[in-house]
Amino acid sequence: MRAARLILAVTLLCWSATAAAEDQHAGYYYPEPTSKEDYMARAPILDGNDRKRRRDFISGIIREIADEPYPPTYAMFAKGNDAEKLIIVAVQDGFYDTVFRARALFAALTSLARQTPLFAEFDREDQFTFFDLCYMLGFERITISDGKNFAHQVEFIAPSYKARAKAD
Repeated sequence: MRAARLILAVTLLCWSATAAAEDQHAGYYYPEPTSKEDYMARAPILDGNDRKRRRDFISGIIREIADEPYPPTYAMFAKGNDAEKLIIVAVQDGFYDTVFRARALFAALTSLARQTPLFAEFDREDQFTFFDLCYMLGFERITISDGKNFAHQVEFIAPSYKARAKAD
């Protein structure tokens, strides 16, 4: 019985240490995620992606937001060794505190992302969502938070072309 308890305790400690290592930004930029989803991208990752390209993409969106006549409702930035984790945090109360409000922002960001110079060269840019565009740039995850209690994460999954061919 003692051995079983010891094994359970060690397993729980290892699991919690692994979970903490996976998301070192939780508790600092946003609370622990309250919901998560996987998104299967519909486009391939672009060649030549790097930290600079991802940061330039975010800068382009921030420039678009700065041109609006009202103050922004969120901050957007990239973290991780290669800026592979996109973080969006509300800077005002009452914004992005549900999955539905988060998805509404993602829909609006799709339009903004399509206006950035980086995606002006694509012939099929109108077929990609914000999630697809982020995946193409090499982002691995997006976290959106109200900055208080709510945080939602979207993990990107590589496209499954065989599954897509069957669906089409």
